Amino acid sequence: MDAEYAIECRGITKTFGTVKANDGIDLNARFGEILALLGENGSGKTTLMNILSGIYHPDSGSVHVSGKALHINSPSDAIGLGIGMIHQHFKLVEIMSAMDNIILGAKDKLQKPSSLKRKILDLCDLYGLKIDPEKKIYQMSVSERQTVEILKVLYRNARILILDEPTAVLTPQETTGLFLILRKMKEKGCCVIIITHKLNEVLEISDRVTILRKGKSVATVLTAETNEARLAESMVGRAVNLSIKRPLVERGKPALEVKNLTSLEPDGRKSLSNLNFTLYSGEMLGVAGIAGSGQKALCETLTGLSKAHAGEIAYEGVNCMGKSAAEISKLGVRLAFVPEDRLGMGLVGSMGIADNMLLKTYKSGKGAFINRKPAIRQAERIIESLDIQTPGVDAPIRMLSGGNIQKVLLGREIESRPKVLIVAYPVRGLDINTSYAIYDLLNEQKRNKTAIIFCGEDIDVLLEISDRIMVLSDGRITGIESAASLTKEDVGLMMAGMDFRDKVQA
Repeated sequence: MDAEYAIECRGITKTFGTVKANDGIDLNARFGEILALLGENGSGKTTLMNILSGIYHPDSGSVHVSGKALHINSPSDAIGLGIGMIHQHFKLVEIMSAMDNIILGAKDKLQKPSSLKRKILDLCDLYGLKIDPEKKIYQMSVSERQTVEILKVLYRNARILILDEPTAVLTPQETTGLFLILRKMKEKGCCVIIITHKLNEVLEISDRVTILRKGKSVATVLTAETNEARLAESMVGRAVNLSIKRPLVERGKPALEVKNLTSLEPDGRKSLSNLNFTLYSGEMLGVAGIAGSGQKALCETLTGLSKAHAGEIAYEGVNCMGKSAAEISKLGVRLAFVPEDRLGMGLVGSMGIADNMLLKTYKSGKGAFINRKPAIRQAERIIESLDIQTPGVDAPIRMLSGGNIQKVLLGREIESRPKVLIVAYPVRGLDINTSYAIYDLLNEQKRNKTAIIFCGEDIDVLLEISDRIMVLSDGRITGIESAASLTKEDVGLMMAGMDFRDKVQA
């Protein structure tokens, strides 16, 4: 009976300090099957897959490959057993070619280059992959790099493939292409395990779904017999409303006007190139783009954290071009920013909530001493209104969960009653309930006539919550359109630098 499974976990437990990342997990997957592994952040998904790929060793439990109980002591042991892992963050040498990356560390790398290239192209033909073996990694798109990662494990004869959040940095069109490859692998008898948090993709690509919650395996279901609502309920342990409302707010006056904005990287490359757009009060402008397309540069340039090299930035008519964040504040501009790096840029992890509140206001105080009482009252107000789970106002921020840290950061910025609020990936890494609480907070600010820029990576969410969507590609705006008029595929084409209207002629 055991041999029916390509890989099977029985009672896998792994503890880090006092935290049980995996708590008696059972999981199995067959050859010729795509198994989705689903769970909120912290549910134990990545720890379990790192055990299967030899990066971690379980404290207890057993792993069976093709019916045999085995000890996987290293990644080389895993690949020797036919297990290959494609990580979310690619592990490639940028200055080397695709072929050099694929054969790096392989036993037959001393063969003639022509033979190695032929072997790689044969694998491409077998699994429907497309790659130029001689192309340098730094010249490749994200999807091409992912293809190289897949070829690296296939080249080493892996037939059990584990993919960690493989669509996180892909356009919808690239995701469609990846799913074609995964189906081809399934057809050729591979066992594919895909870790993801996107419920719609789970339903589209998998045969079965194993759900983890708080380190335990709580269910394994046939994909054809479930839906998004049931999967979400299994993930969090209770029913979840998955609808995102877009409140209708009458658009007000221009809150931010950007003209011909250009920003340069230290090496002289343009991170932003000739951007032109207007943001209105009571509007949420969603910003989409492949990772590295200019979202970070846009946020930091608009808030004065990075220097703009040309163009105009005006908040409610106040010229802020070339001004630092402190200078923008002194001009009376009510601007708030929630960066993607919560603890690196947004908050100080060793300080409590009250002292993190002071970071926003201490310069406006008078005298040599800082009065903490207003900050304490503000912290208490945020804790109560946003239901932040914390031992108290002075507990170090770093001890809180990711969701509670994000609530503190967003709550502090909202407390300043901004006219313009810029948020970068505000729900990255958060569970479903916390994510929807953040969406509600942003919509409430929109009702209060705040102008909001929302940089996000989930196109479905951007389409639901935004009034308009601005798409960046290679530092340029490839489109600004009403969200209600766009499809996910339209946004994907613009993310790839194309005009979505061209699809009519294709």
